[in-house]
Amino acid sequence: MAGGATVISPKLVLGANNNRKFKNLVILHTNDMHSHVEPFADNDPKYPGKGGIAKRAKLIQQIRDEGNEVLLFDCGDIFQGTPYFNYYLGELEIKLMNEMKYDAATIGNHDFDGGLDNLVEKMGQASFTFINCNYDFTGSGLKDKVIPYKIFKKAGLTIGVLGVGIKLEGLVDKKLFGPIVYLDPVEHANKVASELKKEKKCDLVICLSHLGYEYKGEQVSDLLLAKQSSDIDIILGGHTHTFLNEGTKIDNIIGKKVIVSQAGWAGLILGRINVTYNSETLEVSAFSGTNEIS
Repeated sequence: MAGGATVISPKLVLGANNNRKFKNLVILHTNDMHSHVEPFADNDPKYPGKGGIAKRAKLIQQIRDEGNEVLLFDCGDIFQGTPYFNYYLGELEIKLMNEMKYDAATIGNHDFDGGLDNLVEKMGQASFTFINCNYDFTGSGLKDKVIPYKIFKKAGLTIGVLGVGIKLEGLVDKKLFGPIVYLDPVEHANKVASELKKEKKCDLVICLSHLGYEYKGEQVSDLLLAKQSSDIDIILGGHTHTFLNEGTKIDNIIGKKVIVSQAGWAGLILGRINVTYNSETLEVSAFSGTNEIS
């Protein structure tokens, strides 16, 4: 696994942690699977034999079997890209994610490609939670299917997870997303993150994003969100199919480091962030990287 360490709270904790005061958590993340259930063909010029859900599931289970406490997230565009979506309209992808025990996902623009009613139906089949705080779902069937954040308790940590999505207008036919209204992701992510840190007393705040890693213009991206945030510790991204060997460290508006990570596309790599929590000093440190699925 390639990667680099960063400090989320004041001091860095290094080394093997067999002491009871240290708690360890592994955060695994994927994005832009685009219905790539099977590996790429052996004669594919770029990714011969790589990827595939069976190999991803085996790797995830191996990480769990090593005794790690694991949170598993997806950052959108689960659907669209192979005949599996054309035939099953996302049902197979959701059921396979259930088998891998995903904890939460956010919504990508291509997840609307089967239409709003289809997305509502497929979300109803998911055993994991869909999270987004910058879409107004009023008047749509998703209003009761998607929540702005969820809090997890793992490895002695209270972890708040929020989600943000890209502007659908211009990317998705209006008839496919209906009355859903896009709201400023920076404003709403910061509002929810502040609530999670200050009111809910979360040790760690994670944003599941389908905004995209970086743009040349003024379009909101993960890097921009990181720079304009104050209570988000980790941003796990999607949409731009960006392969990162390790998370990018960005200073937020109060000078604290934010990890921004993204795991390419098509299930070719599995993003991984190792988090260590010192229960005596309340310090949290993180090491980010990826595992290739080959």
